[in-house]
Amino acid sequence: MRTHFDPALMDHDRVYQLLTSSVVPRPIAWVSTRSAGGVDNLAPYSFFTIASVDPPVVQFTSVGRKDTLTNIEETGEFVVNLTSEPLLDQVNGSSAAFGPSVSEFDAMSVVSAPSVRVQPLRAKAAPMSFECVLERVISVGDSHLVLGRVVFMTANSSLLDEDGLPATKALAPLSRFGRTEWGVTPLTRQVARPVVPE
Repeated sequence: MRTHFDPALMDHDRVYQLLTSSVVPRPIAWVSTRSAGGVDNLAPYSFFTIASVDPPVVQFTSVGRKDTLTNIEETGEFVVNLTSEPLLDQVNGSSAAFGPSVSEFDAMSVVSAPSVRVQPLRAKAAPMSFECVLERVISVGDSHLVLGRVVFMTANSSLLDEDGLPATKALAPLSRFGRTEWGVTPLTRQVARPVVPE
């Protein structure tokens, strides 16, 4: 037996709830920006992934128009900070609807650090930060897909494994599920990629 859903017949909020409860887990982009007036902004986005490797491009989606999107369109720069379990309360708290004159770094006592190639600050405690310049913004329905070319990356050295790549357990990545559920350090399995028989 199956339950069927027709988005055309559903309330907008219910469609959002169904989608975000189904497409899980979703990694978090903790996006830092700086307004044209110099106010530092920090906000989490759970519609986030990699768009391209050559050139390196990451993407996140802003549902509706928020300060982050306005700042990126005005300045052309942003930083995607990855999030980890110890940062959960600050990440969640920074999602509150602060006004454009309020810095979430200050409001949530997030320690900042200067970036290398862009003006927006990075979150110092983030396990990794990707400094980005805007590639393009694509409007889709009520949302805006933001693509940023990664021009510099900073990693917490203690989280890198012997091969120089981040260790998942050390990253302790946060993710979003439905409702008010958050995912913390996941269980992992190592499974080799299949080889096509000759």
